[in-house]
Amino acid sequence: MVTTTQTNKVGDWLAQARQKLVRTSENPSLEAQLLAAHITGQPRAWIMAHPETYLSPMQWGELEKLLKQRQAGEPLPYLLGHWEFYGLDIVITPAVLIPRPETELLVDVALHWLSTNPGRRLAADVGTGSGCIAVALAHRISDLNIIATDLSYPALIIARQNASKHSPGSQILFVQCYLLQTCRGPFDLACANLPYIPTRTLSGLQVTQYEPRLALDGGEGGLVLIQDLLQDAARWLSPGGLLLLEIEAGHGETVPALASSFFPGAEIQVTNDLAGKARLVMIERPGKPSK
Repeated sequence: MVTTTQTNKVGDWLAQARQKLVRTSENPSLEAQLLAAHITGQPRAWIMAHPETYLSPMQWGELEKLLKQRQAGEPLPYLLGHWEFYGLDIVITPAVLIPRPETELLVDVALHWLSTNPGRRLAADVGTGSGCIAVALAHRISDLNIIATDLSYPALIIARQNASKHSPGSQILFVQCYLLQTCRGPFDLACANLPYIPTRTLSGLQVTQYEPRLALDGGEGGLVLIQDLLQDAARWLSPGGLLLLEIEAGHGETVPALASSFFPGAEIQVTNDLAGKARLVMIERPGKPSK
């Protein structure tokens, strides 16, 4: 049993944790502070300002347990149970992918398009996962209506929690289905961050040890779901509507070529992320919306 001694101070635990996380984390100090804040219920800034604060034996034990899990490779967001995306605190469990900062590019582009098209207010978020994209859009566009789909029922439970936390419940309708198979549309805007890792390469990636395979496996070549979505898009994307696809960097030429085959005459652009890698394909369907 741990006794209340000098080594029970939060500052002492942070120092030990930093050393133990050096091989696992790119920022061991930050991760140690976030774990301590999570267990104590205090903001990270408070933890940093009060290193002399004593931890209870229970708090120390919980921190040591989380530290061992993190050292073993378990992602920090799953240990914390939440992660920031587009300025919002998003609930996270192993049932959903961890939101990546690269996906904020898709939200940026979607918000800009919606702001310049105030009459276009029916959107779809395909493969919503944690709901981070749909929730970020609804949080900023109060009159936007979104249908968010996912095959995973556990993922939809998490997405509903995030919607309840950050946006009016009536803005987002969650549907369990493959892509937009059971949805009629027409949608003015569709956003999709679909699985795009080729099946054959999944087993060699560390990400598959913890994050849901269903949200990672893009089938042969990594393009099965994207191709299925594009093939069906003529049915549900309105004239003049916009489809945004997050892609793997190596698909920067393949996906636009696929899109042009399904949407001849569409305006198709590829946007790079901050690392200079192809990340987002924008497909604007020709025509004008019906009144």
